[in-house]
Amino acid sequence: MTVQDFVDVIVTFVRDHSAWAAPMAFMVAFLESFCFLSILWPGTAILVAISGLLAAGGVGLDVLWPAIFAAGLGGTLGYAISYWIGRYYKEDIKTIWPFRNNAGVLEQGETFFKKWGAIGVFLGHFFGPVRAIIPVVAGMYAVPQWQFQVANIASAFIWAAGVIAPSYFGLQYFMG
Repeated sequence: MTVQDFVDVIVTFVRDHSAWAAPMAFMVAFLESFCFLSILWPGTAILVAISGLLAAGGVGLDVLWPAIFAAGLGGTLGYAISYWIGRYYKEDIKTIWPFRNNAGVLEQGETFFKKWGAIGVFLGHFFGPVRAIIPVVAGMYAVPQWQFQVANIASAFIWAAGVIAPSYFGLQYFMG
């Protein structure tokens, strides 16, 4: 099964079962924010497709807002676990798959983090290429837990709303 096949299954499932929009948004956002997976997982595109399907299906805000909240939670949890992985493994993370095979990606995250520091945790949710690496690097550099989590939580919910709401409301507007 290819990634595209998996995406099609998720999108079709949500189209047919809108009550599952929030749990699916949680799972998609978690995978999008978990260390390294966002490079492989088209989570943002899936969330946009899900929100478009919700709008096209006439689903109301009573389904949209829980989906945004669930995506925010998923993004927060994916980042938090990634941070703890970086804290636990520190420099040894470079010797563990998939990081040892993709040193360039980890170096991108380190460069981004060195430039932006703790603010990079907040910004990282919005930049696909470094999204799943920033929390690992923050853990490696032992960013204080409270600073990391404040940036993580705030950015995850803003990111979720920024990905889901525009396609939902835009499609509703154009559909009349």
